Amino acid sequence: MHKSMADYILGIESSCDDTSAAVIADGVLLSNVIASQQVHKDFGGVVPELASRAHEKNIVPVVSEALKRAGISARELTAIAFTRGPGLLGSLLVGTSFAKALSLSLDIPLVMVNHLQGHVLAGFIRQPDVPVREPSFPYLCLLVSGGNSQIVRVNGPLSYEILGQTIDDAVGEAFDKCSKMLGLGYPGGPVIDRLARQGNPERFHFAKPNIPGLDYSFSGVKTSLLYFVRDQMAQDPDFLEKNKEDLCASFQKTLIDVLMGKLIRAAKETRIREITIGGGVSANSGLRERIVAEGEKRHWNTYLPEFKFTTDNAAMIAIAGWFQYKAGIRTPLDVAPVSRLADF
Repeated sequence: MHKSMADYILGIESSCDDTSAAVIADGVLLSNVIASQQVHKDFGGVVPELASRAHEKNIVPVVSEALKRAGISARELTAIAFTRGPGLLGSLLVGTSFAKALSLSLDIPLVMVNHLQGHVLAGFIRQPDVPVREPSFPYLCLLVSGGNSQIVRVNGPLSYEILGQTIDDAVGEAFDKCSKMLGLGYPGGPVIDRLARQGNPERFHFAKPNIPGLDYSFSGVKTSLLYFVRDQMAQDPDFLEKNKEDLCASFQKTLIDVLMGKLIRAAKETRIREITIGGGVSANSGLRERIVAEGEKRHWNTYLPEFKFTTDNAAMIAIAGWFQYKAGIRTPLDVAPVSRLADF
């Protein structure tokens, strides 16, 4: 790749509590820098005001570091991709404002990216000296995170169809709320995953929702766990401490059963065998194992994102922005961030 001929895209991600910047050259990742915020642990969840302040502090050093690791100067950038939403408005505002200012000062185009589009296209991030294995279109993406749970039919880099989604909590939210309920800490997903590995997933059974079509519901599973633990602790105050591994394993298995049941149905209905997962919950070891096992059984081609691309990161924003840039899509400077996006 001749350096001066490459399209360099800077990606900026600031939708929640991670400030991230990445540089890709013609689809190949050169750098991906993430500054995580530790301040929220004490509060058991992300505090929007603290998050936006931390982004303000982190964004300049994070972008500078991403350019430095990529070995280019800001003047060599071709375009800037940034997360417009969904996410926390204050956090998005920091990333959007920075992207606009930089685009204006360098006189280069701006490309807005839907955060969910980034997760859906994370499988196309190419890395130097890493063999490429990309899904072919159309494929199904099980998009699971703290804010979203959807089955998306991906017909092309810029063509999506939501086949099913949660009607209440996202699955990541269910993990976090369960963890809080059991006094295990925040963020809940990794804690429950770790404990679940030491527990028996068949020990306890929780109510599974019966929702028509391909939509999900997770609030009933959560309520089922809450009442069950409350009733057991009335008889034995130490019940939670003695059984937390089995509780986590059983709860996690129930959530995965719900997710996989709908994904299997979607694959049958669409006759699509190219299956990917994306979003923060795609780091869950139980879900990863199950999707591989189901794939072998059902002759799917399954694609699991690397762990570093499961959580919020700018590499996925940069790759989504690159696809849009190549398609001739540009964003005007008067664009405003939005906390919710109707569709993508």
